Amino acid sequence: MDLDIVNIKTTFRLQNLKCGGCINTISKELSEIKEIKDVIVEKDSSSVSFEHQSTDDASLVKETLKQMGYPTNDEENGFVEKAKYFVSCASGKISK
Repeated sequence: MDLDIVNIKTTFRLQNLKCGGCINTISKELSEIKEIKDVIVEKDSSSVSFEHQSTDDASLVKETLKQMGYPTNDEENGFVEKAKYFVSCASGKISK
């Protein structure tokens, strides 16, 4: 019996996504997660879209984004998250 693998497309609206450095960092980090495919980061809509196969994969992406300083719109965006974002953004600008 052949089972078709269904990819789910998910989009998260993010806080702190401001520039190309942010896009570069987010794209690089999420592309390293083997369960995640077709990562698209859009500055104008402050969003990231990706394909995955399970809700655990989406939860992993959400947690990774938060750890990088890019919480989703439904999460807290306090001083710690903003500090992490600043470091992630700067890192993305340097590695371009």
